[in-house]
Amino acid sequence: MRATPSQSPAATPMAFAKVIAGAYRRRGQNPAAALKLAQITPENLVKTGARITARQMEVLSGAAMHELDDEALGAFSRSLPWGSYGMLARASLTSPTLGVAIKRWCRHHALLTEDIVLKLVTTGATAAIVISENAQPQPEAREFSLVHVLRNIHGLACWYVDSRIPLLEARFPFARPAHADAYALMFPPGPVRFDSAQAEIRFDARYLALPLRRDEKALQAMLQRALPLTVLQYRRDRLLVQQVRQALTAHPTQAHSAQGLAELLNLSSRTLHRQLKEEGASLQALKDEVRSERAKDLLYRSTRPVKQVAAAVGFRNEKSFTRAFREWTGLSPGEFRAQGHG
Repeated sequence: MRATPSQSPAATPMAFAKVIAGAYRRRGQNPAAALKLAQITPENLVKTGARITARQMEVLSGAAMHELDDEALGAFSRSLPWGSYGMLARASLTSPTLGVAIKRWCRHHALLTEDIVLKLVTTGATAAIVISENAQPQPEAREFSLVHVLRNIHGLACWYVDSRIPLLEARFPFARPAHADAYALMFPPGPVRFDSAQAEIRFDARYLALPLRRDEKALQAMLQRALPLTVLQYRRDRLLVQQVRQALTAHPTQAHSAQGLAELLNLSSRTLHRQLKEEGASLQALKDEVRSERAKDLLYRSTRPVKQVAAAVGFRNEKSFTRAFREWTGLSPGEFRAQGHG
């Protein structure tokens, strides 16, 4: 059974609903029907600190976009007619990788409005989608418009590659709002910083190399109800296996236990095991893989005794290391070293 607008937990700031209602009034229209559809009473709309559910926000936004014929909900100096963001998604759908898709989306967004410019910036291992503001909307609408655009592109990016893309950081160029705690849910896992130079979200740049996993049929289905893109939580993380390998290599002591590794990755140990299983991997197999590569590297590139190599890769004694190494390679450490220098 489909949930009604008020059945899920209320975490979305009512301040965002007020912005949408304000967009109606600036157009000389009445938001009453849309508010009623979303089960938001006039009394609650003006209540300080009130919250609504993600479903209520979806219903209200969808109704307003249709009635105002503006998918930007009054954020820009010109309206973005219904279907504008679907057009952007379709124009990027044939991209070979997520990085190319995001660049196309940002470039095409500039054709819809000159008020903001979106850009994909990569610095080392970090990618960022950055917003430059050429014209600011109504003061009361600025926060919502920046949040709306960044959540839209982040949700679309996750949808394109069918993967959860955890954010390393989100930044906003306005003071910390009274409802700042809601940002942890909108831009997980954070942190979120305010009073920054510009609005941006940052994430691991390796996601940019992932191929798109959606086609025209999937796009058509998604566009029937596009707003959930901004709230949908993906369970799968297609970079998790790589992230686990990296953590095991870079932090061998802390990552020795599942709990320690999960903490490094901002996950629970239960979630870590489940998501690895979904990716067809196991923590023990990845540990063995990393230890095997480290052991082979030490045997090739150093003259350390096998006992020291065993300790360096986490074994308590040479005997257990030799047994494991033979299972990994079919050779003893001594035989492997002799072949490597042969």
